[in-house]
Amino acid sequence: MMTIQELFRYGSAPLAVWICVLAVLFGAAMGSFLNCAAWRIARGESFLRGRSRCPRCGHTLGPPDLVPLLSWLFLRGKCRHCGAPIPVRYELTECAFAALTVLCLLRSGLGPEGLRDYIFLCCLFCLSLVDLDSYTIPDGCLIVPVVAWTAVLPWTGHGPGWIGTHVLAGIVYGGGMLALSLVMDRVLGRESLGGGDIKLFAVTGLYLGLAGTLFALLLACILGLLFALALRRGRSQPFPFGPAIAAAAAGMLFFGDPLVAWYVGLLSV
Repeated sequence: MMTIQELFRYGSAPLAVWICVLAVLFGAAMGSFLNCAAWRIARGESFLRGRSRCPRCGHTLGPPDLVPLLSWLFLRGKCRHCGAPIPVRYELTECAFAALTVLCLLRSGLGPEGLRDYIFLCCLFCLSLVDLDSYTIPDGCLIVPVVAWTAVLPWTGHGPGWIGTHVLAGIVYGGGMLALSLVMDRVLGRESLGGGDIKLFAVTGLYLGLAGTLFALLLACILGLLFALALRRGRSQPFPFGPAIAAAAAGMLFFGDPLVAWYVGLLSV
């Protein structure tokens, strides 16, 4: 199967553009779904049952209210039924995930590995939104990418060495972060790193391997510090670290290979 880059290269640019347009539309719709799912998960509700509704008046939303990217603009950011403001987060999440969908398509293609990476991105996006709302990372958003990674293995062509290295990375980073958190908990006298964050590092290790996860860890620390400053969180205040880890993992998923190759090249000079 040709990649999008190959379609552009060999004269099928119109088809490649059309596929990217479809990816934008699908990504926006998926972003809307993930935002709704995260909102319900954070409040202990099922996202598999029940129709979308206005959180203020409870009115069931119809098709005019649910068109990705456009409804928020046409409704001028207000509920059509009660006039309550609709948070701009809805529009931003749809735009952001549309962009992530196109990036995943360009990077991983339409094959099994592309589907696996896209499932990982969906889970990273959802758990980030949940963590921002409730300071928790749902186990489902960690189990699903592990199942996807395992299920796709027969179609990836990777040998036992690659598989073993990535499994080892999950164990090393998950176990290492657990040990570090236990020490920091003892030193600080409070919880330093949530269990969901630790498990997220383990899943990231499975996807990125030893070197890629190391870069993701460093990047997550930098992003976490920036997020904390932006949110103006003090030392004693709870802080959602999941979005920083997720952003770092997604960044390495897209751009990690050239970054690691560049760094290894510096070491070999």
